[in-house]
Amino acid sequence: MRPSMMLKLRRADALIENGVELDAWADVAVLGANNPNIVRGAAGRIEISRGISLLEVPSTRVDRSMGDVHPLGNPHFSLDPGLAPIITQNIVDGLARLSPDDRAVLESNRRAFLERLDREMARWNKIMEPVRGAKVIAYHPDVIYFLTRFGLVQVGTLEDRPGIPPSPQHLVQIIRLIKAEGVKVILVEPWNDLKLAERVAAEAGAKAFVFASAVGAVKGADNYISAIEFNVTALAQALK
Repeated sequence: MRPSMMLKLRRADALIENGVELDAWADVAVLGANNPNIVRGAAGRIEISRGISLLEVPSTRVDRSMGDVHPLGNPHFSLDPGLAPIITQNIVDGLARLSPDDRAVLESNRRAFLERLDREMARWNKIMEPVRGAKVIAYHPDVIYFLTRFGLVQVGTLEDRPGIPPSPQHLVQIIRLIKAEGVKVILVEPWNDLKLAERVAAEAGAKAFVFASAVGAVKGADNYISAIEFNVTALAQALK
């Protein structure tokens, strides 16, 4: 954790976090920043997960032997642009707690953003329509919300267990699965082992696709809409 992060948090009026225990590291940073405005439970601590129906909620007890499994459910919901109305309302409500006089402006900006997003959603759905039902492999199980939104099917993950490098035996099984299911694409993020994904893809007759799972993850994905735009247009092309 960089000292510059502590300094920013010390000066912050608000901390907007994903929630669902994805940002557990932030509690340590906030403690070090010694800023009571953004400690958990304070008005300046804003969670965007409120009201989200989470996917992949474990039905059994979770322990570390299972890998990086999230006990409350998959926290990567922001990759589904269809959940933007809930997420942005959480942000507006949180900021308005700190500055009630600005609520009208915040709501106006939110409406403008959602109107633009609605226009893009209509276009994205058209782009993805020809590949609906296509099967993919994910490197790590964090793309399920995006896949579900656009009708794609995740049939497996390159990781044997979340966050744990796959064993040779698991990779053999994945290669067989890719061939059996006609999978064309392995979704991999810039910080995953791209060479491994490319090697598996080559052996199985598929291709590795670098997925923008966050703003700035790939070149050109410099805001939320452009990140989803990249994923939709490039993935639709890769699946043809």
